[in-house]
Amino acid sequence: MLRGVIRSLSRPYACRWGVPVVDRVDTAVFVRTYFVHCMECTYCHDSCCQYGADIDAENVARVEAHAEGLERFTGVPRDRWWTGGWKDDPEFPGGRQTRTNVEGGACVFRSRKARGCMLHSYALEKGLDYHDLKPMVSALFPVTFDGGLLHPSTEIVDRSLQCIDDGPSLYRGVRGEIEWYFDPDLVSELDEVERAVLAGSAVPK
Repeated sequence: MLRGVIRSLSRPYACRWGVPVVDRVDTAVFVRTYFVHCMECTYCHDSCCQYGADIDAENVARVEAHAEGLERFTGVPRDRWWTGGWKDDPEFPGGRQTRTNVEGGACVFRSRKARGCMLHSYALEKGLDYHDLKPMVSALFPVTFDGGLLHPSTEIVDRSLQCIDDGPSLYRGVRGEIEWYFDPDLVSELDEVERAVLAGSAVPK
């Protein structure tokens, strides 16, 4: 299994909402691969949505501001959206996080009638930026952050993601999302690290 090495970045890069802040990258994101065109997948049945998702306090507030519309769109009443438990976490906007609820083996916001995330599809239907409603960890998946480190999500590490090893690198799959949440300068630096990794100067063991 491909393992990365931890590379320090030239400076810390803060998310547009202040946190998280990343200052290192696991080079495995440049070599591990997955099927990036999620909505074209014919075999996973949105299995990556089976556990729900972490969501920050500010994101919860933005979702709840659309509660009436989302209830009509999803058919799921607002009192079933969240687990109800909160965890203090300085890496999440608002300083704490909860999780989306899981019902019937999947996140409550996973479409039961079609495919994908209903927060995402609702935003598109209403002409909204889906980043304002969809949890950040979902948009960045299968790359995530922890303690300043940008690295592969658990489902990549333990190989539980069904579409692993089928497509472009994790980084290439979510490069645009990283740029939206953080900074074009971060993407420029990550591009440089990627080139070095692929050229063999920092090849994972």
